[in-house]
Amino acid sequence: MRHFSLLDELISQADAFLKVTSGHARATGRPSPAQDLPEPHLEPEERRLVGRLMRVNHAGEIAAQGLYQGQMLTSRREAVRRQLDQSAREEGDHLNWCAERAQQMGTHTSLLGPFWYLGSVALGAAAGLAGDRYSLGFVDETERQVEQHLDQHLQRLPRQDNASAAILQQMKQDEVEHGAKAMDLGGQPLPWPVRKLLMPAMAGVMTRTTYWI
Repeated sequence: MRHFSLLDELISQADAFLKVTSGHARATGRPSPAQDLPEPHLEPEERRLVGRLMRVNHAGEIAAQGLYQGQMLTSRREAVRRQLDQSAREEGDHLNWCAERAQQMGTHTSLLGPFWYLGSVALGAAAGLAGDRYSLGFVDETERQVEQHLDQHLQRLPRQDNASAAILQQMKQDEVEHGAKAMDLGGQPLPWPVRKLLMPAMAGVMTRTTYWI
C-alpha cells in the first residue's frame, strides 16, 4: 500500500474540494433515475418548492463528500478506506442528480457549498481520529438520519412529481446500503448525545439555511 506524504494529501484534498464545489465530483456515472420519466406539469410555486428541496439535498451531498474525504484521510484500515471511497463515488451520483434536478426547476445550488464541504472534512477527520469503529458508526448514523430526511422530502414533493421522487428513492436505497456496509466492516453505534442531540442540531442548521441560500 502506498503511503502518501503530507504534500500528497494536501494536493489530493485541494483537488477533491475543487471538483466537488465546481460540480465535477467523482461518481460512478449512473444515469439519473428520472432520466426516462416524463416531466410533470408543476405550478410555479411547486417548482420553487422542488427546487429548494433539491438544493437542500445537493448541499447534503456536498457535506457527504466532505465527510468521506475527512474520514479517508484519518482512517487506519485500507478496507475501510476502499469502502468509504466507493460510497463517496455513489454519493457523487446523488450530487449530480440533485444539481441537474435543481437546474431543471430553474434554481441554483447552495451558495454555501464550499463552507459545508470544508466543515464536513473537519468533522469527518475527527470521526476518523476516534477510530475506524466509531468512524464507521458515524457513517451508519449519518445515513440513518439522511434516510429520515429523504422520507420527509418525499412526503413534501408534489404528488405528480414522479421524476424527483425517483431520484430521492434511489438515494434513500443507496444510503441504507452504505450504512449497512459500514456496520458490516465493524462499525460501532455512536454515544446517545452525539446521535440524538449533536448530529440533528448540525443537520438542522444546514437544511434550514440551504433551503433559502
